[in-house]
Amino acid sequence: MKSRQIIIVLVAINLATLAFVFTQNKSHAAAANASVLRATALELVDEHGKVRAELKMLPAQPDFKMPDGSVGYPEAVQLRLFTSKGAPNVKLAAIEDGSALVLGGRQSFEQILSRSKEDPFVKIVTKDGREKVFKP
Repeated sequence: MKSRQIIIVLVAINLATLAFVFTQNKSHAAAANASVLRATALELVDEHGKVRAELKMLPAQPDFKMPDGSVGYPEAVQLRLFTSKGAPNVKLAAIEDGSALVLGGRQSFEQILSRSKEDPFVKIVTKDGREKVFKP
């Protein structure tokens, strides 16, 4: 009778060990094959540690004064791409009531804005301050 109890105990220990091994392998396999990265911000840096791209959530800023005189900026998701000198040459933002795209360069920058509160427009501003606005 004693040998039967020992066998039952050994079988139970083996089953528990086997279950533990299978659960550990599945969690490692799931981590290795993960298809979704979840984060509130993401930065890409170059070999010198400078941020070259960032994707992040920006909280709402109810007191922020906009260039057009309006006040308040809603929560946004923003993608910015930087030059090697740290200048943001591309900015793409998605907000509750629209989106914006800014493309910058040495001689000018271009802004495309589409929000539900105002007419969409394309603005080009040169380095010397001249600007041209295109509206539909």
